[in-house]
Amino acid sequence: MPIVHVHLIEGPSREQKESMIREVSQAISRSLASPMERIRVIIHEIPRSDFGIAGEPASKLHP
Repeated sequence: MPIVHVHLIEGPSREQKESMIREVSQAISRSLASPMERIRVIIHEIPRSDFGIAGEPASKLHP
């Protein structure tokens, strides 16, 4: 059973995440010849305050 973990900085809409889940699942299904019902996609959303860029919290750089 393929399990895909995706780490995202918070921000994408529910619709964007649903689209990503579909497209990632389709790519995995094609490349591994795995049935769609066996594929799992887990999204880990990271708050901007918990992510740093060049020594600064992303929340300060990209509010």
